[in-house]
Amino acid sequence: MTNLCAGPDPDLRPSRLVVPPLATDSHFHILGPASRYPYIAEREYTPPDALPSACRTLFDTIGIQRAVIIQPSAYGTDNRCAMDAARELGLPARVVVVVPYETPDKDLDQLHAGGARAIRYILAHTGGLPLETLESFSARAKERGWHIQLLLKSHDLVALEPRLAKLPSDIVIDHMGFIKPAEGGLEQPAFQALLRLLRGGRCWVKFSGGYRQSEQAPPYPDLLPFAHKLVQEHPDRIIWGSDWPHVAFKGKVPNTTDLFDLLGDWAPDDATRKRILVDNPATLFDF
Repeated sequence: MTNLCAGPDPDLRPSRLVVPPLATDSHFHILGPASRYPYIAEREYTPPDALPSACRTLFDTIGIQRAVIIQPSAYGTDNRCAMDAARELGLPARVVVVVPYETPDKDLDQLHAGGARAIRYILAHTGGLPLETLESFSARAKERGWHIQLLLKSHDLVALEPRLAKLPSDIVIDHMGFIKPAEGGLEQPAFQALLRLLRGGRCWVKFSGGYRQSEQAPPYPDLLPFAHKLVQEHPDRIIWGSDWPHVAFKGKVPNTTDLFDLLGDWAPDDATRKRILVDNPATLFDF
């Protein structure tokens, strides 16, 4: 039996920050209706509907004007929901898909035309692609200007660092690599592995899912040193994502605007926030 997810916080309000034009949410999911887009049987969670209309209302409230839809594990390799949502949102949209390596080029071309720009490897949940295809799929991704996106745990980041450093395409690390402050400070192996990958010039990191990493209440002060270190060293390699509607989270579901407003502490100046919200995703996702 799968875990039933709570829905997102219904409290919608504008950000306390000045939101730059073309601000991008680079990590969120569209889910349902299940009657039209059924979930895979071996999923770990069952979410309530999170439809394009609700997402658009949220984005209009905050000031988000570009969108990157992430294929969730609950859909396996069926990308129809995300691809359809890219058309239905009414905003410039890109999609990160999960497709088997055997997918023909013509099918990848069709996905590209619909907004796909990356392939996602999910290690943190069931339903992901096998790592045996990582190197070969990275080469195919590079050929069409795509990248590889990875949802992994901190110990996976350490173990996979040598392979990730050699991939031909760019890579994106979701949720700051699930690095947990409780497992050590800035010198912990996973964070050092992330910094080395970023210094290699083909890695990007996502400011997202902080509520999944922190063991403290909002605004998650234990994450602040990690965020400041990343902003100090690699402001040109950071993107931001809300992780809406916050599936598979067992604690109190966070307010999405509160998560956005964390950027006021993590990246305190307007110019850096513009890079994270506008310039970096425009480069990475070909907006």
